[in-house]
Amino acid sequence: MIDRIWAPWRAQYVSGTAPEARPASACFLCDGLAEDRDAENLIAWRGRESVVVLNRYPYNNGHLLIAPRAHLGTLQELEGRSLVEPIETIRWMIRILDRMMRPQGYNVGLNQGKAAGAGLPGHLHWHVVPRWDGDVNFMPVLGETKVVTESLDAFHERLSREIESDRKSGVGLSE
Repeated sequence: MIDRIWAPWRAQYVSGTAPEARPASACFLCDGLAEDRDAENLIAWRGRESVVVLNRYPYNNGHLLIAPRAHLGTLQELEGRSLVEPIETIRWMIRILDRMMRPQGYNVGLNQGKAAGAGLPGHLHWHVVPRWDGDVNFMPVLGETKVVTESLDAFHERLSREIESDRKSGVGLSE
């Protein structure tokens, strides 16, 4: 018997209408920031110096990318608020993810440079990946498949509501 994993949101990738199927510049973060289509570009929040973006290919539910707005590829190029605000944003997003998803831990990582695994080496960004005991099971090991239980659109909507709720109550960072 063949097991099936229901993932209707993947239809856009099969049909060739996914954002990756369209011509893109060298930086999807800069492209998204230049447009006024945050939901489509999976941008959940724009600060003065940083941005929160959902990872289009998440390792786990809630996988976020936190990046400086400036197209810079190394920590040495960041200074002042452009260095501090992304870290403050990571801390804020972890508080929100704690409320929303109740993870038992996090992987927070920065890959600086292509040799270190950066898929977008020209624009520095941190990965924030919520983790739960037992979230690595037989699927990725034997089936080479990662199960993500919520669509990116649904998660984007929920996260955006939480961010807005924090901002209305004076929590979080200013835009």
